[in-house]
Amino acid sequence: MSVSPPAPRRSLRVRLLVGSLVWIMGALTLTGCVLADLFRQHVAARFEAELRIHLDQLTANIEMAVDGVPRLRAELSDPRLHRPYSGLYWQVDQAGPEALVATLRSRSLWDATLRVPGDSPKDGEIHVHRIGGPDEEPLVMMERVIAPAEGPDRPLRLIVAADERGMTDPVREFVGLLVIALGMLAAGLVVAVALQVFFGLAPLRQLRRGLVEVREGRSRRLDGAFPSEVQPLVDELNTVLLHDAEVVARARTQAGNLAHAIKTPLAVLGNAAAREQGVLARLVAEQVATAQRQVDYHLARARAAAAIQVPGLRTPLRPVVEGLLRVMRRVHAERNLQIGIEAFAGDASDVAFRGEEQDLQEMLGNLVDNACKWAKSRVLVSASAGDGRVVILIDDDGPGLPPVEREAMFARGVRADEQMPGSGLGLGIVRDLAQLYGGDVALVQSPAGGLRAMLTLPAA
Repeated sequence: MSVSPPAPRRSLRVRLLVGSLVWIMGALTLTGCVLADLFRQHVAARFEAELRIHLDQLTANIEMAVDGVPRLRAELSDPRLHRPYSGLYWQVDQAGPEALVATLRSRSLWDATLRVPGDSPKDGEIHVHRIGGPDEEPLVMMERVIAPAEGPDRPLRLIVAADERGMTDPVREFVGLLVIALGMLAAGLVVAVALQVFFGLAPLRQLRRGLVEVREGRSRRLDGAFPSEVQPLVDELNTVLLHDAEVVARARTQAGNLAHAIKTPLAVLGNAAAREQGVLARLVAEQVATAQRQVDYHLARARAAAAIQVPGLRTPLRPVVEGLLRVMRRVHAERNLQIGIEAFAGDASDVAFRGEEQDLQEMLGNLVDNACKWAKSRVLVSASAGDGRVVILIDDDGPGLPPVEREAMFARGVRADEQMPGSGLGLGIVRDLAQLYGGDVALVQSPAGGLRAMLTLPAA
């Protein structure tokens, strides 16, 4: 019987991989967000610190002329302030009720002015805003209100602004590189986890191979070195296998004792009835024969039912067939039948039955003996194996059976011809034993002209 692969949701490998993948993706995503945010804060702080330096430099160089107009004692040092629309600007506005816009500005503004919010910072305070620049580029603006010593009643509003892209572009580039780096790290970690899962679960694959060998009959126990976490399971499985073997052995012994205990009194009764005459003697003889057949039938079923519970059973087919054919040649020697093996598909050593040898002998013995009783001159046995099954064919050249009567032959007590010797239990026992092992038996027309018995059993 083939075993279907486990569903993905029940796979330990899938669980470990998915769990590790979720953890890796979550941890790296969180790490990326934290690093990106820290870098963004660092760049913003550096950007504002640079603006503050320019604002302080502007504050230190601004003065009021004699005519009350603000002017610079010296030009600011950054060359971008002298290049039109460079992205770095400064501007001086007149604060107070008679405010004047852009009374003084950097050359980088050219003929444009900065339109800033109408708030009024207190003396010494610094406000930061985001505004639009000369080319509508986003600017970060920093402002301060001062009262010059030359004209304390005429406060000035000092403004320094820089292109916001000077802050956002480095962050965007850093995030791009960070995504690539974390992606490569994630791929490496996933590969490492996959390898770890593969090698970590290797003992379970070894355990599975050992169980397959036990099931197919190549071994009676699990052998090999296993990790300390798996070895207790292996020991328990070996204990169960040993216990099952002991149970079957005890069952066989008890079945044999029961058969001996019952058959001996039945034999005594049968012998006593055979020495007497009359209706009672014949009745006793018939009932003793019936009881013996029933004992043989049920003991065979009980033995097979116990045997199929034990893993590791394996019976090579060819030795059993050859032994049975030698016996049948002697039993039917007076008929001078040709009893032989026609063909064994594949390597004969590989064709094996997954079950007890005694049960195989019981099934084949009944089928071959039945074929020999009805054959005219020839009985042939052939076998093949494939898809986990062994198919054994027994052909004879006898008269055969009509299709409507073939299935009835498997009923207990039914015989094809009452003139032929037999109990009428043979084919019934064969079908019951075959079905206990997961197989079956059928009767079809033989190419030899007679009947073909087709016995299907599990392969080892």
